[in-house]
Amino acid sequence: MIDDVVTLNAAYDVVNKNPLGSAAGYGSSFPIDRTYTTQLLGFEALNYNVVYAQMGRGKAERIVAQAVGNLADTLARLSTDMCLYLNQNFGFVSFPSELTTGSSIMPHKKNPDVFELIRAKCNTIKAMVSEIQLLTTNLPSGYHRDMQLLKEKLFPAFQTLHDCITMATLMLSNITVKDNIMDAPMYAYAFSVEAVNNLVLQGVPFRDAYKQIGLAIEAGAFVPPTNLQHTHEGSIGNLCTAAIAAQMQAVLAKFPFGKVNAAEAALLV
Repeated sequence: MIDDVVTLNAAYDVVNKNPLGSAAGYGSSFPIDRTYTTQLLGFEALNYNVVYAQMGRGKAERIVAQAVGNLADTLARLSTDMCLYLNQNFGFVSFPSELTTGSSIMPHKKNPDVFELIRAKCNTIKAMVSEIQLLTTNLPSGYHRDMQLLKEKLFPAFQTLHDCITMATLMLSNITVKDNIMDAPMYAYAFSVEAVNNLVLQGVPFRDAYKQIGLAIEAGAFVPPTNLQHTHEGSIGNLCTAAIAAQMQAVLAKFPFGKVNAAEAALLV
């Protein structure tokens, strides 16, 4: 999600330029001060080329849609994982009854409807990128009525994505993760790589260690080494969640919302 927010920040940089004063695309004969309106509205910069200020229609929406779609893609994949991990074939996680629904016919089921709807909504956001691309395909330079349809595609997506993030946050804040999942015999062979690595650390060549553990598995003599000692950054023994949180805060701090909010407040006085 940090990378998703980085792309959102890049999209914000693209659109955070004042287009006012470009008129129909070729500027105005009135002696307007475009720099002054840029300051008044809290834009970071001015779209100096008045032709590009108009030609940027469609392109700006597409760039924003792609950035929003990146975040939607992450949420959609998360939702699919949760749907899988909740079902009885996995049973990795569970959620309170008030956040799941019952089956229409199977009384034991807990359906992950919230995540299924998040996934569906996020997939419609991802599809929006293609819609915007197709709406503006082969249009010549200038303004065309086709472009008014861009707004009805893009603007509702912000609220939809906000709602999906809110719902995902609610679900994850109420998740229960099953303890000791890997103790089940069906996951014994997941530790085969650990066994190979242990032999390598003892000086056995990797190819020989690989063959030795493979033969032990075939013979039914494999004993999984469940006492894992992963220490490097990002491993299961050193998740670095504090560093990840710091990265996210650093990216969020790059958005100049303070400047925009102050400009808006001054205009409304």
